[in-house]
Amino acid sequence: LEQPQRYCELSGAGTQANMQDLSCHICDHSNPARRFPESALTDLNNSNNVTCWRSAPVPAVTSMNAPRDNVSLTLSLGKKYELTYVSLQLCPKSVKPDSIAIFKSTDYGKTWQPFQFYSSQCRRVYGRPNRATITKHNEHEARCTDSRGQVGEVTGLQGSRIAFSTLEGRPSARDLDSSQVLQDWVTATDIKVEFHRLQMPEPNTLNVLETSGADIKPNGKYSEAASNSVLIQQYGMNVIEPAADGLGVPAAVTISSAGSAALNGAGGLGQHYAVSDFLVGGRCKCNGHASKCSPDRYGVLACECKHNTTGRDCERCKPFHFDRPWGRATARDANECKICNCNNHARQCRFNMELFKLSGRISGGVCVNCRHFTTGRHCHYCKEGYYRDPTKKLNHHRVCKPCECHPIGSSGKTCNNTSGQCPCKDGVTGLTCNRCARGYQQSRSHIAPCIKIPARKANMLDTQNTAPEPDPHDTNAPYRTEGGRECERCKISTKRLNLNKFCKRDYAIMAKVIGRESSTEVTSSSEQYTKENQQMDRDDETEAMEDNAPETVKYDIQIQAIFKRTPLEYATTNTILKRGPLTWIIPIKNLECRCPRIKMNRSYLILGRDSESPPGYLGIGPRSIVIEWKDEWYRRMKRFQRRARTCQ
Repeated sequence: LEQPQRYCELSGAGTQANMQDLSCHICDHSNPARRFPESALTDLNNSNNVTCWRSAPVPAVTSMNAPRDNVSLTLSLGKKYELTYVSLQLCPKSVKPDSIAIFKSTDYGKTWQPFQFYSSQCRRVYGRPNRATITKHNEHEARCTDSRGQVGEVTGLQGSRIAFSTLEGRPSARDLDSSQVLQDWVTATDIKVEFHRLQMPEPNTLNVLETSGADIKPNGKYSEAASNSVLIQQYGMNVIEPAADGLGVPAAVTISSAGSAALNGAGGLGQHYAVSDFLVGGRCKCNGHASKCSPDRYGVLACECKHNTTGRDCERCKPFHFDRPWGRATARDANECKICNCNNHARQCRFNMELFKLSGRISGGVCVNCRHFTTGRHCHYCKEGYYRDPTKKLNHHRVCKPCECHPIGSSGKTCNNTSGQCPCKDGVTGLTCNRCARGYQQSRSHIAPCIKIPARKANMLDTQNTAPEPDPHDTNAPYRTEGGRECERCKISTKRLNLNKFCKRDYAIMAKVIGRESSTEVTSSSEQYTKENQQMDRDDETEAMEDNAPETVKYDIQIQAIFKRTPLEYATTNTILKRGPLTWIIPIKNLECRCPRIKMNRSYLILGRDSESPPGYLGIGPRSIVIEWKDEWYRRMKRFQRRARTCQ
C-alpha cells in the first residue's frame, strides 16, 4: 500500500467473554517495522516469533447480503503436485473470517476449480449444503463446511487454524493409485485462497453502530454507556497507546465525533484479514515413477524419472519404449515401460492397443520405418524382393539378401522370403531359375528359354541301347529315364533301417534341405549360342549339353540332430558335423535317377561313411542311406544310439 493504513486487533489475552480491548495500529509499507508482506506467512518452524500477513482494511460487515471482500492469497507451486492438505494459521487477536473459498489450478493459473468452501451460511453464500455426503459419484466435487466448526477461539499466541484435508471423507482415498478421479482431484499447480467475509458482529452491536450522537468524553473516549454498547460486546474495552512515530498519528485510535459514518465507512473499524501461516502439504506428482524432484539445467522443477519414463511428471514412456501402455506405478506393479522388439532394424515404434489385447496384454509395440530391407511388426520379415539368409541371426544388418532372380529364366523378380526360391518359367529350375530342368534344353527365346527335348532325339537314344529289353518283374534290372540316363535299382533310398546298418555307418544325422546352389547357368541367347555351338550338329546337341554339364549339385542343409559320428581321434568328417548349416554334394546322375529323391524344405535321415564325403562337405556314396524323415523315428534312432555301444 502506498499510503499508511489503520488496522485494529484485540489486544487482551482473554476471551471475548472477558471483554478484551480493541487496539488499533498503523500499517506502513515504507516502514520495515510496520509492514506485513507475504513473506511473513512462514511461522511453522518458529512458533515463538509469530509474524503476520495483513490485508488492506475491508468494510465493516453489517449484512450477509453485502458484496464479497476482494482479498486473496495465491501460491504457485511451480509444477504439478499431489496435495494432501491446505492449512491457514490465523494471526493471534485477529478477527475471524466467516466465508473462505479455496481454489486450485492444474494449468498454472489459467483456469481455477473449487477445492473447498467454509462459511456459516453455506447455502446462502456458496449455494451448497453444509457437509454434503460424498459418494463415489461426486467425490471430485468441493464441499462447504460451517466455518464456526473449523475456526476456533481467537486465543493464545497461535490463534486459530483452518485445515483442509483433500482426501478426507472420499470413498476411494484408500486406493488412490486405482482411482483416476481422485488422482485428478488432488493434482494442482497453484492454490488460491479467497477471503469473502469476516464474521458478523453481534446484533446489539449493529443496532448501536446505527445510532448517531453518542456521548463523547473530553479525552476522546466514548462515555461509559456508549462505549459499553458499541464495542465491548464484540471487541472489549479501548485503550489509548502513545504515538509510535513522529507523524502525529496515534497508534491506538479513539472514536471521533463522526459517529456511525466513521465506523461504517470502508475500513472504519480497521477490520482486516491476518494470516501467520499458509501451508500446503503434498508430494511432487511423478505418478509413482520417481522419488525425487529437482531443477533441470533450465531451472525448471521436474521429476527424476525411473522405469523408462520421461516428462516433468513422468507421464509418458521414453521413446522406443512403447511395447506396453504407460501406467501409474503402484505398490503392486511398477508398470515399467518396455522397449520395443525391432531386432535392431528400427529406431522408432508405436503402441497398438488391439495387438496388446490379442497378445494377452504382453506386447503391443509396432516397429516403424524398418531398415536393412526388413518389414513386419518386429522387423522380422524380409521385404519383397529379398529373402532371409539362414546363416545369419535375425538381428544381423545383412540378414536379408536380394533375390537375384534370373532376368530370363524367372517369371518375376520376387522370391520366397524364407527359402529365396524364385518363380521359374516352364522347364526352368534352380534357386534363381538359372538352368533348364531335366528333360528340357535351352532355346533362343526369352519367353521360353527352356523347351522339352524332342521325342525324336529321345528315340534315337533309346535305339542306341543294344541291351535286351528288361524284365518288368525284375526289380534289379536297369532302366532309362526320359533323358536317356541309364539307372539301376536305388539302394540309397532304402525303406528298411536296422541296428546292423546303423553300426556299419560312420555318421547318422537328421537334416533339412533349405536351398540348392546353382550349377548350369541360363544365359541370354547371344551368350549361349556361340559360333562353336552354331557349328554343332543339331543331332549331337543333347550329348554336348550333357558332356558340358557339371557332375554334382550342391544343396544347403541345416543339421537338426546328430545321432552318431566318428570319435574325434579317428574322424575326418565329424569336425564339421554339428548343428547348423552345411553343404551337401550329390552327383547329378543320382538326382536324375531320383536316387535319392530330394525335395526342398524337407527333412531327411542321412547315414554314410566318412570316406564317401569330400573334405569340408557332406557327400553320397554307395554305402549312403537317405530316407525322408518321420517324427516317429526319433525314438528308434535314440534306441539305436544307446545300443550302438555294442557295435563291433
